[in-house]
Amino acid sequence: MPAKRRLTMRQLRQMLRLAGSGTSSREIAVVLGIARSTVQDNLRRAAAIGLSWPLPGELTDDALENKLFARNGVKQGTRRRTEPNWADLAVELKKPGVTLLILWEEYRGSHPDGYGYSRFCELLRGFKQRLSPTMRQEHAAGDKVFVDSSGKKIPIVDRKTGEIREAEIFVAVLGASSYTFAEATWTQTLPDWIGSHVRMFRFFHGVPRLVIPDNLKSGVSRASFYDPENSDAVYRIAQH
Repeated sequence: MPAKRRLTMRQLRQMLRLAGSGTSSREIAVVLGIARSTVQDNLRRAAAIGLSWPLPGELTDDALENKLFARNGVKQGTRRRTEPNWADLAVELKKPGVTLLILWEEYRGSHPDGYGYSRFCELLRGFKQRLSPTMRQEHAAGDKVFVDSSGKKIPIVDRKTGEIREAEIFVAVLGASSYTFAEATWTQTLPDWIGSHVRMFRFFHGVPRLVIPDNLKSGVSRASFYDPENSDAVYRIAQH
């Protein structure tokens, strides 16, 4: 799309849906937060190939992009932009502190004409979905909370002395809603670990049926993939 912003596939589908319901291009532009000319250009592209809402159920995002933006001389089914090694990026994304934005900025640094951020994220998520399937877990509301230290520290500056001290990050996530509690503590030792749990329960205004920690040394006296042993203090707070 020369001189125009490339929309995400979600925006394109929403644009076609709104246009199919009779919404004007000006109103669509307001809803999507884009220029009216961008809407008009995309609708012209769709009309030129006879594409209208509702879209065929089997039309994937890649197929939709190819239909709307395919150019002469480009082989059907191939993408026109240089792609990164998605497998390597999927591995990098698992490392502490690595985010989609960081990976995209590194990619665009090497390929200035590459994908925009939204499309880059869509393609990476699509690649990850094609990997070996994982077991789907169903969580009941309020049933489980998963707790761990983030593994990353943050610097805390003393305003009076200028001294910098690093703090740990405690993170807790409810299984069903992904509602999250996080706080900084000076250490991962047992007093801070237990204190974080107390403040977590207060934040959630309740206690879930199960608290599931990772094998943190402070909370687990014997690490095991199948049968870890928690410390006495952890058991006591669970009973309380």
